[in-house]
Amino acid sequence: MSKVRWLMENIRTLIARCRNQRVSFLEEFEAGNIESNPDEKRGTSCWKGYHTFTIDPSGNFYYRWLFIISFAVLYNTLFIIGRSVFWELQNHAPILWYVVDYLCDVIYIIDMVIQARTGYLEQGLLVRDSTKLFLNYLKSRYFKIDFVSLLPTDILYMILKTSCYIKIPCSIIVRLNRILRIYRIFEFFDRSETRTNFPYAFRIGKLIFYILVIIHWNACLFFSVSYFIGFANDSWVYQNVSIPVYATLSYQYIYCFYWSTLTLTTIGEVPVPVKDYEYLFMVIVFLIGVLIFATIVGNVGSMISSMNAARAEFQTKMDSVKQYLEFRKVNKELENRVIQWFDYLWMNKESLDEDNIMSILPDKLKAEIALYVHLDTLKRVKLFQDCEAGLLGQLVLKLKLQVFSPGDYICRKGDVGKEMYIVKRGKLEVVADDEETVFATLEDGSVFGELSIMNISGMKTGNRRTANVRSVGYSDLFVLSKEDLWNVLEEYPEAKKMLVERGRQILMKDGLLSKEAIEAAKKEKEKLPYKSSRLEDALNKMERRFTDFLKEYAVSQREIKQLTTYLENLDYEMDN
Repeated sequence: MSKVRWLMENIRTLIARCRNQRVSFLEEFEAGNIESNPDEKRGTSCWKGYHTFTIDPSGNFYYRWLFIISFAVLYNTLFIIGRSVFWELQNHAPILWYVVDYLCDVIYIIDMVIQARTGYLEQGLLVRDSTKLFLNYLKSRYFKIDFVSLLPTDILYMILKTSCYIKIPCSIIVRLNRILRIYRIFEFFDRSETRTNFPYAFRIGKLIFYILVIIHWNACLFFSVSYFIGFANDSWVYQNVSIPVYATLSYQYIYCFYWSTLTLTTIGEVPVPVKDYEYLFMVIVFLIGVLIFATIVGNVGSMISSMNAARAEFQTKMDSVKQYLEFRKVNKELENRVIQWFDYLWMNKESLDEDNIMSILPDKLKAEIALYVHLDTLKRVKLFQDCEAGLLGQLVLKLKLQVFSPGDYICRKGDVGKEMYIVKRGKLEVVADDEETVFATLEDGSVFGELSIMNISGMKTGNRRTANVRSVGYSDLFVLSKEDLWNVLEEYPEAKKMLVERGRQILMKDGLLSKEAIEAAKKEKEKLPYKSSRLEDALNKMERRFTDFLKEYAVSQREIKQLTTYLENLDYEMDN
């Protein structure tokens, strides 16, 4: 009987809709029942339900944690090698270094826990099962890397001395395995690149960061090689650290960093090697430098090309139009207007081809984005208020942006109405036939031409424009064509009837509907209660018949069951 009740509730809902007793989509949107920006809620919580403790890898919590673990990895990447080579750096504050070291180890351990609780997609759904998440992390290569990066190599401190002197190398190098967690920095960079609004600047900054880290490592390696060869042993190695000017930490690091920069970028002269292994070391460094330089040139060139791609494409289109105008011998005044129009498009970023940009997205996402961007625009049109969400989602996809130059006529009196217009930006004037008298001024948010595309019978103007509308300056208008509107309304017959009726009421109020059409509308309106009553009676009869049918069906089922039981007993007695 629950199914019957469900059917009856749907029938009553249908009757209520026939009586126009429904809540509009826009009212629900304004009341907050419908999300205006779903992206604001997506990923704001690190897990749904405390008991599951599942972290969404696309959420904000996971991204913020990547930021924290990246700092810990960056610290180990820079200072483990630096403190192992430059003894003054280690001896400056050894206790502080050890505190930070083990604080980073704690962060590493927490990171493993978080990765074991990070969800992943299976058949398009986020897995939240604790056992699956843990096993998935154990089977991944990241677990092996994380495990090795946390091996307690610090026990070697008991064997090696932790203090650093000129003749004793630092044992901090035993923590070199902590750098294996560097893949977390790469993941943080990837996430940041997708979130930032300045991707090209971010890529350039990321490239500079990589170069500086490599130069830092090479500087530490040069100082270490100089130590093993012997300071001031020849003209190539670092000078004698016993001399006060060469013994300071700042001079040691700055000189080594300078030497590393000149060597890797091959932009300056460095001391000539003396020994064979010095030559070998320089050859390897030069080869690495060539690869780095090629990478810099390639990446920077690619980023600059990508940054200028939109401008180059726009310039190509403008050049083609200019060549066409010159070929057709168009006068200079009109050519200047075309060039000014192109300049306005570029300066106001209106040159984007939204159709090509959004074509990669599925229709559902395109509709949601268009609804988010253009909903406020559609809310200004009285004709489309109280329309259902599906209709609005289809209509916003049909809106096209057009730019008009100063003095352009958007429409003229007597023209057949084929589009409606919504002013996004600019100022328009409603002028008389003499093109001087101004009746009204239309500004941002104004709407006109919506009734001429509704095909309402009985209009005195016959779907023709009733005024001249001219652009004062540059104007951006959203345009909805008549063809697109009616193609959408074919899928929403109830909304189609509602819109036509609403348009007819507006025309009656403005006195633009003929008497015959008004009388026909009154007769039709008088018939509506009668039709609604008949429909309700028919539905009530269908409900009673359906109830009787269910009763008969229950009786029949009971009789069939009794007959089946009787035949089974009879068959059993005959067998015995």
